[in-house]
Amino acid sequence: MEGIIVKNLIRDFEYYEKEAGMKSSVKNLFHRTKQVRHAVKDISFEINKGEIVGFLGPNGAGKTTTIKMLSGILHPTSGEVYVNGYVPWERKKEFKKQFAYVAGQKSQLWINLPAVDSFELNKSIYELPDAEYRETLGELVELFGVQEFLKVQVRRLSLGERMKMEMIAALLHRPKVILLDEPTIGLDFIAQNNIREFLKDYNRKNGATMLLTSHYLKDIEELCQRTMVISHGDLVYDGTLEHIQDIFSKKRILNIRWNAPVEKEALISLGMVKDWEPMKAAIEIDDTAVAQTIHRLFELFSVGDIGIDAAPLEESIARLYAQGV
Repeated sequence: MEGIIVKNLIRDFEYYEKEAGMKSSVKNLFHRTKQVRHAVKDISFEINKGEIVGFLGPNGAGKTTTIKMLSGILHPTSGEVYVNGYVPWERKKEFKKQFAYVAGQKSQLWINLPAVDSFELNKSIYELPDAEYRETLGELVELFGVQEFLKVQVRRLSLGERMKMEMIAALLHRPKVILLDEPTIGLDFIAQNNIREFLKDYNRKNGATMLLTSHYLKDIEELCQRTMVISHGDLVYDGTLEHIQDIFSKKRILNIRWNAPVEKEALISLGMVKDWEPMKAAIEIDDTAVAQTIHRLFELFSVGDIGIDAAPLEESIARLYAQGV
């Protein structure tokens, strides 16, 4: 049973409220008000072997909490999870050899040692044969082009170089399931693109199952055929990125260039002015009003050029987030 199966997964966190001041501190010694935060609320989904699935949501939506339960770091309050047939929080040795967890904001490398020393440690932890280790390390180092940085202290590497080393460390044992939590955060455009190309290549060669969270929509667009959206602990969407756009396709953006300057106030009655300069503007309107609005624009102004676009995908996803409120 390869892949990921999640059934009715719930994770609650308990905490205590305390008002500011010494009086409240003394009061809390005898009486505390307990609160419960529902971080993940009864979500279910399946990811097939070899799929790369995007996992989107605003900060605090429950993405990282879900990934930590899939990796076995956190126990759920209730529900079932199977990753390649294993229950993650049982932490069986066979399971730990089959998955990798890469978090862009956390490091698994020893910062005062060269990355190659951490690689040697992982070789021992995962009990990799010498020949297999050398072959895999050679492939990964060549793919990322980091040969010259292997013997440099990790703390002296740039963020992009460090993230490449993090990816190598996570993939030395050739995992079948990879959980990626913001793997390109803080990286420049070139480094982000290198990571994406590598993940696509690794998936193609090894058939690995991947779950990816990212605030960079480009990561999701280039890597994922399927996307799940979580908001306030609820799974509010599971499908393709294209279908998200279809759901919210009732809005159109008119991008207009004028032959003569136009005042912003003159456009307000036509729709929502999303962008304006004297010689160009972008106006959001309902899709049913496109023909009428274009006709009105040519009546009122000297139009040089006009283009029609769907509302940006980021806005559609933001509306999905809002559905969880």
